[in-house]
Amino acid sequence: MSITGIKGMNDILPQEIAAWQFLEQQARQIFRTYGYKEIRVPVVEKTELFCRSIGETTDIVEKEMYTFEDKGNNSITLRPEGTAPVMRSFIQHKLYNEANSSKLYYMGPMFRYERPQKGRYRQFHQIGAEAIGENDPRIDAQVLAMLSHFFEAVGITNVSLQINSLGCTACRPEYRAALIEFLTQRLDSLCDDCKRRYTSNPLRVLDCKAAGCKEATLQAPSVLEHLCQECDQHFSTLQHHLHALKVEFEINSRMVRGLDYYTKTTFEMITTALGSQNAVAAGGRYDGLIKDLGGPELPGIGFAMGVERLALLLDQDKLQIEVPQLFIAALGERAQNEGFILLNHLQRQNVYAHMDFSGKSLKAQMRLANKLGSIFTLVLGDNELDTATAKLKRMADGTEQEIKLDTLASTIAAALDAEGI
Repeated sequence: MSITGIKGMNDILPQEIAAWQFLEQQARQIFRTYGYKEIRVPVVEKTELFCRSIGETTDIVEKEMYTFEDKGNNSITLRPEGTAPVMRSFIQHKLYNEANSSKLYYMGPMFRYERPQKGRYRQFHQIGAEAIGENDPRIDAQVLAMLSHFFEAVGITNVSLQINSLGCTACRPEYRAALIEFLTQRLDSLCDDCKRRYTSNPLRVLDCKAAGCKEATLQAPSVLEHLCQECDQHFSTLQHHLHALKVEFEINSRMVRGLDYYTKTTFEMITTALGSQNAVAAGGRYDGLIKDLGGPELPGIGFAMGVERLALLLDQDKLQIEVPQLFIAALGERAQNEGFILLNHLQRQNVYAHMDFSGKSLKAQMRLANKLGSIFTLVLGDNELDTATAKLKRMADGTEQEIKLDTLASTIAAALDAEGI
């Protein structure tokens, strides 16, 4: 009986990896230009970290976390999101004392126990960024401009940016009370989950996907109508800066996000190309999170993007799939041995070269070169070794040129340059 992978935890196969590497490379390049530094944190944390940061009444903590006791009877959890672990590390290592550590980004797997579906898995991967220490709406605008820059750079155009403000600790209680009063009159229309949490976490009812809850909350009071003067000014100024940076956006007053730590600005990148899984990036401000986790009173804003969903939106034809730059077809034991040495020399010159070790016929080796998509092939036999020359064949059109074997590396480099590779 063969052992298969765990449901919802997928292998990323070699033929899929080009999209992932492209997304990661573009993120590193773009984030660097905005001053972000990479941080890597463990995939497991103390359960308390997520209960305190995300909120005990959120779906993530209540239903979706992979939580278990280790051999020391400590409750630990596979991270369901990246912001809380990054903030834990930021506080623990006192990165707030280092001028170059206020902008951080991360990449890696997250874990949530939910029903696997297209673009949504139990082990999924995120690319995220966090900007810490600035209250100014311009940093919000810059984060959103960087996010838009990334989507443009990777060629994903069928997305739209939606923004909202969730207010702060000064004005949200008033809105929360107004929303609870509104929901109390419509309890019969709410799903069981929303009936249970409408007093403890009423904003989540606005985000519920159940048809009854959507219908019942159509006329719900808007959070934007309950903002204090500071939050209202922050949100208005953010919009002004986004217009100035020519970042297109829509206001969605029903967007609440699923994590308790969000304050003021929240946002999502939405697509219509993935069915119900329409958010491909999301984030917001979390001005009280660092203090709540035992750190200094510093504001922050960040986002995370789902790599699986981004990969589904990429134009695969535009990705550069890695193929051998040269295939050495060697005939006979002597050519096999000399070709092996030549192969190693080319690889040390950073040429992606390949050869067959099983002694196939020339015809079979050429079929293999073609199947691999090799750009050039070099046939090597006793005659070529005796004369120290061989014919370099361009696979795309079959054209050949005779070259000296001792100049193969430089000749290949020049040929690849001519191909624009």
